[in-house]
Amino acid sequence: MRAAVLGAVLAAMSAQQAQAEIRPDQESFRALYKELVETNTTLSSGSCTLAAERLAARMKAAGYTDKDLTIFSTPEKPKEGGLVAVLSGTAKKSKPILLLGHLDVVEANRADWTRDPFTLIEEDGYFYARGASDDKAQSAIWTDTLIRFKQEGFKPKRTIKMALTCGEETVTAFNGAGWLAKNRRDLIDAEYALNEGGGGRVGPDGTRSVLSMQVGEKTVANFRLETTNPGGHSSMPRPDNAIYSLAAALTNIGKYEFPVQFSDTTRSFFSRLAPTLPPKMATAVTALLANPDDKAADAIVSVDPTLHSTLRTTCVATMLDGGHAMNALPQRARAIVNCRIFPGNSVESVQAKLASAINDSQVSITPIIEDRPLASPPPLSPKIFGPAEKLAAEMFPGVPMLPTMSTGATDGIFLEAVGIPTYGVPGIFYDADGGGIHGLNERIRVKSLYDGRDYLFRLVKIYANQN
Repeated sequence: MRAAVLGAVLAAMSAQQAQAEIRPDQESFRALYKELVETNTTLSSGSCTLAAERLAARMKAAGYTDKDLTIFSTPEKPKEGGLVAVLSGTAKKSKPILLLGHLDVVEANRADWTRDPFTLIEEDGYFYARGASDDKAQSAIWTDTLIRFKQEGFKPKRTIKMALTCGEETVTAFNGAGWLAKNRRDLIDAEYALNEGGGGRVGPDGTRSVLSMQVGEKTVANFRLETTNPGGHSSMPRPDNAIYSLAAALTNIGKYEFPVQFSDTTRSFFSRLAPTLPPKMATAVTALLANPDDKAADAIVSVDPTLHSTLRTTCVATMLDGGHAMNALPQRARAIVNCRIFPGNSVESVQAKLASAINDSQVSITPIIEDRPLASPPPLSPKIFGPAEKLAAEMFPGVPMLPTMSTGATDGIFLEAVGIPTYGVPGIFYDADGGGIHGLNERIRVKSLYDGRDYLFRLVKIYANQN
């Protein structure tokens, strides 16, 4: 018993010592990060506006003025506001750069979590909390970066802007990035923006394996499939059953493969990736790059779900309901199919492909209209990718960096729609499982967060001093 107690005490002391051994500037960052994480910004009960106000207060304490800071919201959505901050540059003819992040987080039920999701807990080398990673880590880093620039008297050539917004995590919510792009373009106008979506992967032992910069993303589109039928008593089945028809349609969609496509980003990604893969996979990737219609090579590469999705548009059933009584033939059956559309393809063309795959005119396909533009990939620019890769080689030697196309979605699409190319920056390394993002017990490695903060601080300074 005494040995167990002593062991627990020593472990606690060791943890406290490890937490204490951080630089003074990291201590101030940790306080900012903790305040942001512990400000509830869920759609149901939180306030992004409060988070924006708290960050603005910290920036004011560092020397920013009311002229430099804009807290915005709308009368209809007073709690879904955000913050725009500006650090003016010296070269008036050079366009600004924009740092983009989102303050809102996915819902979290305390009863399901091991720890309180809205209390930042440092344990076993990780920070745990909802938003510890997505996206309060980067939003805190952007705010901290501008504060450090102000404190050290840094005078950038380019003006640096920061926009921290709400609504990224909920399609039906007010979206701050979209609102700014439509209504206050002047506030966020920039040559390009730096956003979430990049990062790196780290193994269970902490070994870094790969870094990525997001250069483009897919378009999200949802379709409602529906079948109807006169129905009747369940004791007298008939062949035209609404549920069976819908099930057949979904089975056909599940069997359908959209064709392989490459963009400049994904072609560069696969070309750089191939030499790092096992021989069989590397040969298949090389074959696909030479001939996207090579079905045998596609079958080998597509065993990996990430690579499969990077190669094409994908559609998958995500919701299902049907029938109205246990003892009645179904009069209606519905399903939602979620598609992630490869850049360059329209929603209408994907809908037509689904209709062709279903091959049943009795199944209606209706796009669920959302106020989101089509994704427009930014150029794979050496001016953007080059400095990030060079700095990564210095700070994370031996770790390759790849340009990637996100198979998910970010607020970058709203900026790209108004002509602001947006890139997901590397720097922060994540566990292979994503660290519980959007799920239970979200976490981020303490070392990864601090190292990523140092990397992004230096990277923004490099970009800000470019001609």
